[in-house]
Amino acid sequence: MGDILVGACSWTDQELLSSGWYPEGHRSAEDRLRYYTTEFPVVEVDATYYSMPSTRNSTLWVERSPTGFRFDVKAFSLLTGHPTRPGALPADLRPAPGRRPGRAAADPELLDEVWRRFSGALEPLRRSDRLGTLLFQFPPWLAPGASATSVLRQCRERTEGWPVAVEFRHPDWWQPGRLASTRGLLAELDLAAVAVDTAQSLPTSIPPVTPVTSARLAVVRFHGRNRAWGTGSKEERFRHRYTPEELSSWTPAVHAMADRAREVHVLFNNCCGDAAVRAAATMSRLLGTPTRNPRPVGGLSPTARPA
Repeated sequence: MGDILVGACSWTDQELLSSGWYPEGHRSAEDRLRYYTTEFPVVEVDATYYSMPSTRNSTLWVERSPTGFRFDVKAFSLLTGHPTRPGALPADLRPAPGRRPGRAAADPELLDEVWRRFSGALEPLRRSDRLGTLLFQFPPWLAPGASATSVLRQCRERTEGWPVAVEFRHPDWWQPGRLASTRGLLAELDLAAVAVDTAQSLPTSIPPVTPVTSARLAVVRFHGRNRAWGTGSKEERFRHRYTPEELSSWTPAVHAMADRAREVHVLFNNCCGDAAVRAAATMSRLLGTPTRNPRPVGGLSPTARPA
């Protein structure tokens, strides 16, 4: 069976910082990351979706984390076809005033250069074996079809040699009639599929399927089950505290994924206060995967139920 690593989708989210989860005295960026790595073996870096990473930060993350710790890094918005603020690009790559980088129609040379700089900044993580995967979370308008298949192939060409996981936001990719072809395409390209848990009552809900398309890695991301998903504010979308019963319904599937992949990353994106780290701690106990620090997270007893 492969290793199951459980963690949260950020260690710097403002809601988490103000929740009181970090012990007193852990105010600096270094202290917070070092503390987080004593509690969990994996974290997702979501800031890299909004702005380009830096070699300096990657180097510091390596220095402040133990051997075997994993950083799953979210791909920059321009690389996934999302609208991108001009100010998020390096100054010399910004468009002329009044123009914005496009979605799918971005200049291929611009994409190549952004990828070159993005990957170069992450090289310290890669060299130190801290990089778990690059997460390409594609936008809801990327529906299955020839154009989307071309996008995925171009993505793999650009990221050749890098570990990549793919999360779709258009539900048709995982509908029963298309599931096999989606799984086959990702397997052909050696792209790890991302399974998701989210509210199932919306037209845009992604089915909770758990395909394993890479022998190296499988990923599950828990977004919460708020009905405002996809429509409300960030606080509304992610306001959900998983119960042990909700999480235990996933444990057989996660174990089954670990039978087919060398690592399974289980990440909580319900970033509302300390809800994500509390859920991650509960899921670790349910799966029987110890955190790096055997004491309960934030003083939560093994039998306590998250508030």
